Amino acid sequence: MMLSAEPRERPAPLPVFQRPAAPARTPLSLEEDPMDPLAKALDSRLDALLPELEAVYKDLHSHPELSMQEVRTARLAAEHLARHGFEVTPGVGGTGVVGLLRNGAGPTVMLRADMDALPVLEATGLPYASIAKARNDDGVEVGVSHACGHDLHVTWLMGAAQALSERRDLWKGTLLAVFQPGEEVARGAQGMIDDGLMDRFPRPDVILGQHVMVGAAGTVGHRSGTILSAGDSLKVQLFGRGSHGSQPQTAIDPVVMAASTVLRLQTIVSREIGPLDSAVLTIGSLQAGTKENIIPEDATLKLNIRTYDEGVREHILSAVKRICCAESAASNAPREPLFTPLNSYPMTVNDAAAAARVAKAFQTQFGERAYETAPASASEDFSVFGRAWKAPYVFWIVGGTGPQVYARAKAEGQINRLPSNHSSRYAPVLHPTLKTGLQAMLTAAGAWLCEAESTGHA
Repeated sequence: MMLSAEPRERPAPLPVFQRPAAPARTPLSLEEDPMDPLAKALDSRLDALLPELEAVYKDLHSHPELSMQEVRTARLAAEHLARHGFEVTPGVGGTGVVGLLRNGAGPTVMLRADMDALPVLEATGLPYASIAKARNDDGVEVGVSHACGHDLHVTWLMGAAQALSERRDLWKGTLLAVFQPGEEVARGAQGMIDDGLMDRFPRPDVILGQHVMVGAAGTVGHRSGTILSAGDSLKVQLFGRGSHGSQPQTAIDPVVMAASTVLRLQTIVSREIGPLDSAVLTIGSLQAGTKENIIPEDATLKLNIRTYDEGVREHILSAVKRICCAESAASNAPREPLFTPLNSYPMTVNDAAAAARVAKAFQTQFGERAYETAPASASEDFSVFGRAWKAPYVFWIVGGTGPQVYARAKAEGQINRLPSNHSSRYAPVLHPTLKTGLQAMLTAAGAWLCEAESTGHA
């Protein structure tokens, strides 16, 4: 049940920024450890970069933009890349930005960050908290905040791009920095591909991405195979017959119909999915009526489904339709429900060989702070790039919770009570999360870009 995004008027493309060729590089000594030189050489530089990147992060956090509206964020990313020697192409897929840095013969590595914020009114109490408001696709004014951490993702990629540009003597190859719009609505990655991403830029040898989530700050969770679930969202409109609240016998009440449907839908996972399979079904919105003494004409449900198996996914989607239609028939509804797909995310399944290389590099860089994580029930459109390009990809998790706070919550069995992604109170602790994510991105990229120095990979 993939949803094609409705056509949107695309802003006129901005000009391509070009920078002069970089000065001659000092070649990397072949005696150096091929997996370590980048991280070793950049560690002191990263410390010097942190104040600048912290200011960038706070600015982005204070100025969030809704999906497919990331004009300011895209401009800042494009200007940053241009200052550091990248060929910059803005306006890809709407507000997407692609930076290309060629640095001799070697592999092509793509690093990706998503830029969009959420229609969530921030309640973190931070001195740089967002007070921004914007109009969503329905024209409704909503509070906007970076409640999922994409501001940190953008900051990480800006920092990694700057660090790699400044130390081109340490690596060879081509770096593709992709700032993606519209992840939260599953439109950004596909939008960039539909706008010719694969024809306009070199195919990556590997695609790398990361996400901040609940977990001890300073840690990195990696995994081979499935790391994120598939996600499907849809809207279901249930139809009744309106009337006065004092004359229910003249109505077909869609509120009662919707209430019964919600309860029945919750039995799909508990009674139709095997106990060794995993799935989540959430009704995040139930809307009906305008006044207490008016029985409305219809009611609307909005559902979200997370699965790790295509067979389970198809079964749940079919069961949702079956139950909604059956409850409508039981209520003697005048017509069947109307089903409208909202978005669809594929599973994120890390390439085994590429994930093993990243895991080895993380163990070298982070030691015990790098660990194998379980699959998360979150969903992403990151894998759309790898699937379209038929290129190996690796996605991993960076912890963003204060280490002592996380340790205490874990000891008390209260991890689920910590503010998490999409919560109005979610805000990653800035240090050491900022540096850890930057190190992780550079370490993973270096597993290819520095490997070329010693193997002669072209």
